[in-house]
Amino acid sequence: MLEGKAVVQETDMPDELQSHVMELAYQALDLHEVSDCQSIAHYIKQKFDEAYRPAWHCVVGKDFGSCITHLCGSFIFFRVEMMEFLVFKDGKDCTESKEEAVGMLQKSQKADP
Repeated sequence: MLEGKAVVQETDMPDELQSHVMELAYQALDLHEVSDCQSIAHYIKQKFDEAYRPAWHCVVGKDFGSCITHLCGSFIFFRVEMMEFLVFKDGKDCTESKEEAVGMLQKSQKADP
């Protein structure tokens, strides 16, 4: 497990989703070996798909580059010590996604008293 604080490099995600994805990253790091980037990424992707509907993507590694397109309000790139996390959603129109993500977050919060 890595103990360091998550440092956001770039994001356009609402604060609530940022907190959730970082919490999931710490959970994944507790559940899997730090070297098992594929399992860590799969865990985060699966949990975000369940909470906010598909299709989320997650990349985890120690030093990688990317060039992606994503829905507005669904992108975050952060690191925990030497591990980097890229989480984003692709799909429909950009103007709908942020409202959908926030709406799904609000629904999940009401369902979990």
